[in-house]
Amino acid sequence: MTLVDRVQSILLRPQITWLAIDEEPADAASIYKNYVMILALIPAVASFIGLSLVGIGAFGVSFRVPIVSGLANMIVGYVMSLLMVFVLALIIDAMAPTFDGARSQIGALKLSAYSSTAAFVGGIFSLLPSLSVIGALAALYGVYLLYTGLPVLMKCPRDKAVPYTAVVVICAIVGGFVIAWVLALLTPSPVRLGAVYGVPAMDAAGAVVAVQQRPGANT
Repeated sequence: MTLVDRVQSILLRPQITWLAIDEEPADAASIYKNYVMILALIPAVASFIGLSLVGIGAFGVSFRVPIVSGLANMIVGYVMSLLMVFVLALIIDAMAPTFDGARSQIGALKLSAYSSTAAFVGGIFSLLPSLSVIGALAALYGVYLLYTGLPVLMKCPRDKAVPYTAVVVICAIVGGFVIAWVLALLTPSPVRLGAVYGVPAMDAAGAVVAVQQRPGANT
């Protein structure tokens, strides 16, 4: 299955696709190389273009993040997005017994990676910073992807999927604030002071990313 086919299938037919993903042989290297590292480029590059090339406009004033700062922001955001996928996989795996699921490191990584699809793809809206809120809304679909995937990959009862999802999403939001803070340190003050700003980072195993893509997230 090609990358485009997998993206379409997980977004449009998640329940069927999770069953196929569960049966696929995979390891951490292949999941990252063939999927996460490619899709995570979308919000990272889009944010760089939107902030440093297109620019931000508000109240008759326009502003562009300097190229060097924009590149630093893009690189750090990209790396931290990759890290968040891994950290959330660890959380998903560790929490499985609490919700009567079965621990599986590779299953948790699959879940974290593929449920982040909506957040990564939604990052394309950061090409126009004023539309980054749409990307944040798209990222919320990742919560549903996570919810539908937990019973399949982590073998938890369906009635435990809701609280399981809630715990993972909370962890993702906390991680998102941390990443937003780190990225804010690299961004010139006009953006930190309230310009509309969308950045990649939080996949939240499906929640991922909404915190940083909404306006004023880096204040």
